[in-house]
Amino acid sequence: FGFGYSYLIASMGLQLLWSFGLACLDVYALRGKKDLQNPILVSLFVVGDWVTAMLSLAAACSSAGVVVLFARDLKYCNIREQFSCLRYQVAVALAFVSWFQIAISSHVTFWILASV
Repeated sequence: FGFGYSYLIASMGLQLLWSFGLACLDVYALRGKKDLQNPILVSLFVVGDWVTAMLSLAAACSSAGVVVLFARDLKYCNIREQFSCLRYQVAVALAFVSWFQIAISSHVTFWILASV
């Protein structure tokens, strides 16, 4: 499954790091009673969220294309019995679910920027 699936793993790893960084920043702001409603800071969050959302969508789409190629077009899953395409199909489906939630989050962040 090669590059498409590796790109999906790298993209979701980047999303994990971005989200963990934002969570740490939120914890810091809550503990120190800091206000994060700075327009420059919120615009940085918006750009980061949109970049990670686009990367996640691209990774999910490329992985879906690879899964369709191997599973349906080449019928590789029927030839190799030990090769489970179902795991890759589930991973791609979960990537799209994850992207949908990331897209909602980035949309909400954009509206927060508009209200600042």
